[in-house]
Amino acid sequence: MRAERFDTVILGAGAAGMMCAAHAGARGGRVLVIDHAKAPGEKIRISGGGRCNFTNIGATARNFLSENPHFAKSALGRYTARDFLALVERHRIPWHEKTLGQLFCDNSAKDIIAMLRAEMDAVGAELRLSTTLEELERGDNGFRLTLGGEGAATVTCRHLVVACGGKSIPKMGATSLGYRIAERFGLAVTETRPALVPLTFAEDMLAGFREIAGVAAPVRVSFGKTSFDEAMLFTHRGLSGPAILQISSYWREGQPVRIAFLPGRDLLGELRASRQENGRRSLANALAEILPKRLAGYMAERHGWSGQMGETGDRKLAAIAATLQGFEVMPLGTEGYRTAEVTLGGVDTAGINSKSLEAKDVPGLYFIGEVVDVTGWLGGYNFQWAWSSGWAAGTAIAEKAG
Repeated sequence: MRAERFDTVILGAGAAGMMCAAHAGARGGRVLVIDHAKAPGEKIRISGGGRCNFTNIGATARNFLSENPHFAKSALGRYTARDFLALVERHRIPWHEKTLGQLFCDNSAKDIIAMLRAEMDAVGAELRLSTTLEELERGDNGFRLTLGGEGAATVTCRHLVVACGGKSIPKMGATSLGYRIAERFGLAVTETRPALVPLTFAEDMLAGFREIAGVAAPVRVSFGKTSFDEAMLFTHRGLSGPAILQISSYWREGQPVRIAFLPGRDLLGELRASRQENGRRSLANALAEILPKRLAGYMAERHGWSGQMGETGDRKLAAIAATLQGFEVMPLGTEGYRTAEVTLGGVDTAGINSKSLEAKDVPGLYFIGEVVDVTGWLGGYNFQWAWSSGWAAGTAIAEKAG
């Protein structure tokens, strides 16, 4: 087996790893990126329906969950969404903005992967795919890695960057390797669980949801003091859609989730107006004018709302409006890592330098991207953390080389 020396080895050819490689080699340092996958940036490729929601123009630390909510401020503040957008524009990748500051490629997510590959090529960073980490040791002058697969070799390096992500979407090769490396070198790992994931329900609730699978509605979904105003989707397995994915990062098992249909609207006033306009209209039909028809029928049947509007007094209309804007459901669980977009939790930030992403007690060891206990909202935030943390570690490494 051949023996090789690199200045930096990066474990993971995802968003954070490739970003880090492009900056770590900026001053001539020799960089190697390895990944067990057959292609780089697989999560980039499938994101945003194939168009990659590559950042959110309003990203700040308040859009992230972590046991230390201040940790992400340094990297996010020094490499912003506008910095990454400038890179996208330098590569002449057409893009557009959707709701809530979400930026997408006009053409394909593959444009972002090609851009990162080009940035890596510009500094001479080497990429080895279908390559596995078999053994890892720390020595006096850095790290010694035994690699298997197509890139088999014995490699030594001064800097080792762990960018191999979390547990989400195991069918794409996600593993807990990054957490195991952290624990091996004495870093703590916080509780991990699926995030940005659909919620599932017990059969009594699910039976009704199946009847209206495919129906979407604007809602405000709340858990505790946190709420999101976005669309919710009923599915055969439970609830999904942006609002549900967002709140899933906050929800805890055994606790209810509160749903307000048509948030911000005066539903009582609208129902009164409907009654005045046509008192012979059925209550279910009146509801169908403000909610999707199948959803209105489901809610009316579930709560026993019947009769004509003219026979329905203000007290009952007020109760209906209150229920629609304060509907509580009790999730049984989530769909798990199988469909979760990210992993909540990760390598404890208490052991990592927020500026360089280097382990405080293990010089030369860095943790970036999803493997760290920094988890963003839905809407491009997690990619921005990948760019910012990758840039921070790569820049810190390049400065040491210079």
